[in-house]
Amino acid sequence: MRIDAHQHFWALSRGDYGWLTPDLGAIYHDFLPDDLAPTLDKHAIDGTIVVQAAPTVAETEFMLTLAQQTPFIKGVVGWVDFESDMAVDVLTSLAQSRWLVGIRPMIQDIPDPDWMLQDHFAPIYKAMIQHDLVFDALTLPRHLGALRQLLDRHPEMRVVINHGAKPLIADGIIQGWREDMAALAARSNVSCKLSGLVTEAGEDWTPADLKPYVDHLLDCFGPQRLIWGSDWPVCTLAASYNDWVGITEEMLAHLSQQERDAIWGMNAQRVYKIEE
Repeated sequence: MRIDAHQHFWALSRGDYGWLTPDLGAIYHDFLPDDLAPTLDKHAIDGTIVVQAAPTVAETEFMLTLAQQTPFIKGVVGWVDFESDMAVDVLTSLAQSRWLVGIRPMIQDIPDPDWMLQDHFAPIYKAMIQHDLVFDALTLPRHLGALRQLLDRHPEMRVVINHGAKPLIADGIIQGWREDMAALAARSNVSCKLSGLVTEAGEDWTPADLKPYVDHLLDCFGPQRLIWGSDWPVCTLAASYNDWVGITEEMLAHLSQQERDAIWGMNAQRVYKIEE
């Protein structure tokens, strides 16, 4: 099974995508399953994991409804309000859906780099573990120290770092990120998405700009804990879906077929516990 483990859908009329403004022109319109289906067919991608794009439970419910209606959606990474006293109850209710595979707070947008470490969030993490959900870590390099501390507290929690933690590719900065990612990769319960890198690479990026970061992720996580995703339609701000598929194929060409198959889908299937 070949899986796109990170893509989004949205309908602007829903009104809860605060970050999605008209100045993002190319992606400031609806993106729904019928828009993606032909591209998935072209690249022989069997299914996707749709990931939250708004900090509302209503959007998670919207995605779960799409999953019920759309055969190629194999899982949903949703959102709950960690600040709410009802967070555990809401999470438990959402987890009754067989399509919910993970939870993703929008950590990258929160000013406090230690936000995830608040003591009163512990029951939420425990509930995620209890319901066998992945913690999708939408982090920036400055959050990686806190993420390590969180894993010390909850070593049994499955974690998938989104977009390689968005390294500062456009600035050519790898130090710091490189060491932190290696430390996180030393933990067997941590995987990482090979996604979202093109939008961190600046306007005039080339595949050569991405290569040191991709190579480091391969070195750290190995082919058994890297998970491919498109970040569609956000990726189209920097590259087409076709381009990202081609770049990925080029950068993984030196691996064995078994290793490539793992990154392209088997790892997502295992980590998110997706059925055939």
